[in-house]
Amino acid sequence: MKFFPTFVLLALASSCAFASDPSPLQDFCVAVNDPNSAVVVNGKFCKDPKLTMADDFFFTKFRYPGNTSNQLGSKVTTAFVDQFPGLNTLGIAMARLDFAPYGLNPPHIHPRGTEMLAVMEGTLHVGFVTSNQLNNTLFTKVLTKGDVFVFPQGLIHFQLNIGQTNALAFAFLSSQNPGLITIANSVFASKPPINVDVLAKAFQVDNKLINYLQEQNWFDNH
Repeated sequence: MKFFPTFVLLALASSCAFASDPSPLQDFCVAVNDPNSAVVVNGKFCKDPKLTMADDFFFTKFRYPGNTSNQLGSKVTTAFVDQFPGLNTLGIAMARLDFAPYGLNPPHIHPRGTEMLAVMEGTLHVGFVTSNQLNNTLFTKVLTKGDVFVFPQGLIHFQLNIGQTNALAFAFLSSQNPGLITIANSVFASKPPINVDVLAKAFQVDNKLINYLQEQNWFDNH
């Protein structure tokens, strides 16, 4: 039985080695000492279970196509916890993606969730780019009805309808609030704007081009 104390110590050491803080479900959380000015973190206030109804777990906004009459030719209808309170604490979310012919869901990131995309109608060219560590490698695929593709958490990805007809897809995400960072909007439409010299040097172009890009009306299709 001499091995038992050693086993316990190894188990405790292992649990400590693999322990970590829970993943945040918001962009940041500044500590405060006054509880009256605090907000709920990693979830929302819970409804009394005795008052919960079937409607709390019911969502109808995927019934109808999204309006794709915009400069991107796409519309994303989200079922995140803000739109679908029944998802609170369940660690999942979903979205409906509608595309006009040649419509684009532009390069973006979900900082808190992996995405699995299933094509219902049409033909989509999809892809994601790996991190610098893996040499910013681009993985792409053409998807048709019934195909599924996975975008790893935190990596830049996109979907483009390459067909002459409308396309429809559904996305499933591994967080109730996966977050969204649209690359162009974040870089060229931040408030206040990023210094022109910073962007000109980062993209290795002249200041006039950066000024032009910052003056554009960057559309959010969500």
